Amino acid sequence: MTAMLRVAVPVPLRRLFDYLPAPDCDVAALKRGQRVQVPFGRQTLVGVLWQVVTETAISTDKLHAADAVLDAAPLLSDSVLELCEFAAQYYQHPLGDVLTTALPVLLRASGRTGSAPKGEMLPGWRLTELGWQTDPDSKKKAPRQRALLLALRANEHGLLQAELAREDFSPALMRQLAKAGLIEKFLLAPADDHVERRAAFVPAPATISLNPDQLAAIAAVGAKLGQFAPFLLDGVTGSGKTEVYMALIDAVRARGEQALVLIPEIGLTPQTEARFRARFGDDIAVLHSGLTDKQRWQAWERARTGAAQVVIGTRSALFVSLPKPGLIVVDEEHDLSFKQQEGFRYHARDLAVWRAQREQIPIVLGSATPALETLRNARSGRYTRLQLSGRAGVATMPLLRCLDIRGQQLDEGLSGSLLAAMQRHLDAGAQVLLFLNRRGFAPTLMCHDCGWVADCARCNAHYTLHQKIGRLRCHHCGSERAKPKQCPSCKSQNLLPLGAGTERVEQAIQRHFPEQPIARIDRDTTRGRDSMSRWVEAIRARRYRILLGTQMLAKGHDFPDVTLSALLDVDGALFASDFRAPERLAQLVTQVAGRAGRGEKRGEVLLQTHHPEHPLLTTLMSGGYPAFAELALAERENQQLPPFGPQVLLRAEAPQMALAEALLKRARDQLAAAGLMALGPVPAPQALRAGRYRAQLLIEGGPRSALQAALTKLLPQLETWPEARKARWSVDVDPQEMA
Repeated sequence: MTAMLRVAVPVPLRRLFDYLPAPDCDVAALKRGQRVQVPFGRQTLVGVLWQVVTETAISTDKLHAADAVLDAAPLLSDSVLELCEFAAQYYQHPLGDVLTTALPVLLRASGRTGSAPKGEMLPGWRLTELGWQTDPDSKKKAPRQRALLLALRANEHGLLQAELAREDFSPALMRQLAKAGLIEKFLLAPADDHVERRAAFVPAPATISLNPDQLAAIAAVGAKLGQFAPFLLDGVTGSGKTEVYMALIDAVRARGEQALVLIPEIGLTPQTEARFRARFGDDIAVLHSGLTDKQRWQAWERARTGAAQVVIGTRSALFVSLPKPGLIVVDEEHDLSFKQQEGFRYHARDLAVWRAQREQIPIVLGSATPALETLRNARSGRYTRLQLSGRAGVATMPLLRCLDIRGQQLDEGLSGSLLAAMQRHLDAGAQVLLFLNRRGFAPTLMCHDCGWVADCARCNAHYTLHQKIGRLRCHHCGSERAKPKQCPSCKSQNLLPLGAGTERVEQAIQRHFPEQPIARIDRDTTRGRDSMSRWVEAIRARRYRILLGTQMLAKGHDFPDVTLSALLDVDGALFASDFRAPERLAQLVTQVAGRAGRGEKRGEVLLQTHHPEHPLLTTLMSGGYPAFAELALAERENQQLPPFGPQVLLRAEAPQMALAEALLKRARDQLAAAGLMALGPVPAPQALRAGRYRAQLLIEGGPRSALQAALTKLLPQLETWPEARKARWSVDVDPQEMA
């Protein structure tokens, strides 16, 4: 009987592919999880061996032979293979694509074996001695030159040319400053390798005194080491959840086991890494997309071989193989970043619980604002709820109040009451944090004479004006153009920016507080390598007194000198169409509030709103997030919305809306025949994006098992429909956003 290799190939098809063994292949020695290099059409791809079979639906004389087996032993553990298989089934995604997620980029390439990749040197720029002596403020009349000098001054080892280009510093600008003798070009390593840095980190003993709530939480989880037990660590911001994590990791390491810590965003990685390295030395591996491919491979290998007992990473780190797993921690478990929004649309928190059960280890889900799904599991007894009721140390909870801005004169979104509060806190020597989730200068550019609006031709969205670089950018598809000097419709030069983004608010703050240094933290100011960690370090060193930023500033950072936090605009979320919007707003308010008063001084939190009497705000004012969550859960249960009823979103996009809707209408009819309710198709909230029209079909109701069974039957058929060749489509199980 002929043995054949059944391989999961990273292609968007829901099936496995059979190959004949390579001529020199010892089939008897093969194991599931080894990488196999195979021909696929005109490409050569790296797939994962799933099983050796003796029967196939295709004639053996039509099968291609595999090129090579790349590994002597499987690189993916049995538990990770089972996790990928479950995830592929639950999220209705091709197995080959899911398995690719579990491999570092370097190991997805054809011909790449397990040997270490060679290092590389890339062009970069740094200040010369004259550049260090030059005051950047001497270039105030040349703002881009000043900005470049400041960027290089903030990193004494220099920055990669590619990173500077991403921050809109042109090659011509670099050449200009080089000609003036202020900067010089040199070769720079992408980043220091963790392997080479190992000796620099020495662990320090724990010296923090834990409070009774923390000790009780540690004892409860510690008693369940070696068995599956899910915990919700529900602690207010600043309550010391990280100290609980580290104490538990100490216990896990003492057993010779590994701990996996998932965090939501790269922006939190430097802070988390620093705290963990101070405690555990270099016994950690860090995995996130901000590393080079080589660094990620090295960290992945240290985790896979057990050389690192503590693994910290963003959502994809969930798929790393661990030879001796002992604990999983998901910090800020409510965060939307744990849900992948493109391609393989998995939720890392939910899969982490499944993996903990498979590994028979405890899992701790930590948050000051638990997701309603997690709260329901805790309320039903599926999870054990551990509460940290107060802030650690001497810190107290901040005062929370609304600022009624109806009828007030606003200066770029800043009310007089807020400006007075800022002055009061600054006079007391504290720092102030302002939150606005809109980057750029203004979200709209309009002609005052004829009403023309600068719209993106590829999306049904306005261009955002970025004043400092004189560009219009679409924050949906990424297209951009120069800011016009006159209206293209009526030739008027009277172009008005409407609305306020962080760049515009920054200018207003500078007018009111000209002596105070301002840190603006958004995607436009944090594009360089380690830029977020440099901002955080500078803020904690009090080099900036006023902090202005988008969501990345509101999450998880510990700024002990911030005593005033303010949300400049909460009204947009109060009347959003998405049923999850109130939950997101309540979490945001609580998280932003958590940035204030984390030190010895009591904090204050202000919410600017035209609707201070709104039920959501009054509930937050009177009972905080727990009171809101109880009301929201009751409403969801009454309407059978998640977490009480399952949802699946089937999306389609095409050059014409009719093509996208035709595919979804046929899918709707198929689902109706299976007894499932499908709403739509309807245009997506953003119906045009990147030149393609988008529609969606919402599937809900009935038991989850029936819904999954119907999808498992429908999707392979859908791939073969003529309509599917005219429209791109995707399926999103348990969607978190309806956009």
